[in-house]
Amino acid sequence: MVKVKMKLTPEETDILHGSQGETLRKTMETLVRYGEAYNAECLIPLDGPIHMVCSFGMPTLRPLYKIMEQYVAEGIKTKLPFTADPRPMDYENVEVSEKEKQIFHQIYADQDHYEGILKKIGLKNNNAFSCACYFDEVGNIPKRGDVLAWAESSAVVYANSVIGARTNRTSGVMELFSGIIGKTPKFGFLTDEGRKADWIIEVRTAKIPRPQVLGSAIGMKVLEQVPYIKGLDKFLGTTLTSEAKDYLKDMGAATASNGAVGLYHVENLTPEAKDYGEDLIRPGAKTYIIDDAELERVVNSYPIMWKEIDEPPQLAFIGCPHCSFVQLCEWTETLEKALKEEGKEKVAIPTLISSAPDVCVKFEKTEYYPRLMATGAHLTYICPLMYMSNPLCSAKRVITNSNKLRTYSVSRYVDDADLVRAVVRGGLQ
Repeated sequence: MVKVKMKLTPEETDILHGSQGETLRKTMETLVRYGEAYNAECLIPLDGPIHMVCSFGMPTLRPLYKIMEQYVAEGIKTKLPFTADPRPMDYENVEVSEKEKQIFHQIYADQDHYEGILKKIGLKNNNAFSCACYFDEVGNIPKRGDVLAWAESSAVVYANSVIGARTNRTSGVMELFSGIIGKTPKFGFLTDEGRKADWIIEVRTAKIPRPQVLGSAIGMKVLEQVPYIKGLDKFLGTTLTSEAKDYLKDMGAATASNGAVGLYHVENLTPEAKDYGEDLIRPGAKTYIIDDAELERVVNSYPIMWKEIDEPPQLAFIGCPHCSFVQLCEWTETLEKALKEEGKEKVAIPTLISSAPDVCVKFEKTEYYPRLMATGAHLTYICPLMYMSNPLCSAKRVITNSNKLRTYSVSRYVDDADLVRAVVRGGLQ
């Protein structure tokens, strides 16, 4: 008989003792052991679906597939239909050489098989692949206060901060186990105390800072702790408009990748900050002042990992995390305007803009889609990080406006304006 410290309900105890079979017993025991490692007091029910961070069929994940295949064999599914991170490949919209394709097929040799398993254990639908599962078009949209078990870092920080839901940064396997059992251990961001801020961030810039750079600065300073951000409402206002949400999406992704931030509060803007204000700040919280000089210092600290530093870019990536529908429209207009000013018809550097499949479907039905295609840019649903995992692709000189992609690959970060100028003119100079 398994001995545990955590308080379990009679039903949970029965599952732990094998009342519903060995597979669910193992699942429950693993979930309980995970919770006890973090001194969780109990398990609490999930209010929303999980979001699978493992969306790629890599042979190295075959031990995970075996577990999932056991669920399939026994007819076990997640309690609620779930979403998953982006697919790694899109040959229709992303041009690759034959050699690159061969390597992709080696890296993601189990992709079709894995997607088949995902569908059998509860994947929402064939298009449910996006790191921004909370988009209206994707539909995995939690409500404030909902208890979740997510692992995708950019989705976790968005759900906690912008929506006010509650989820820890779990692992890919633990989120699956939580989805199967329908519960998750209560600790960390699932508690009121765990959501308090350890840092005060004072934004003192002359104009609105680039979200990717501001997030980078915050993430590298506070690491996994919780920041309370002051001064940003001066630029974003006090209402979560679509523009504000997109800004916080991109800023949050940078805090989560350049550090390990899973929750931030923005004074007068994000839900909990509006309700509780400085009561969210812990006594003795440290202060970090971010001005224009500090942001310049942060950007100058980024390493350039190209072999030929002075050569022009070969590819540009936009959309890590995935672009929203509004952002797709904005990028269309931005590229059109830049091309017109330069007297050119198409971008000089291949440009890939990534978004969720259902956002792409919606966008393709608008007059913006043919306009974007006319610029020479391409719309795709892939994960840029997965594209860069191919050694032939990572050998290219890739520029991006994503600090997440910069952090996890050898791509080079540039601001939006520099990226647009580069793809239109054919170089960074």
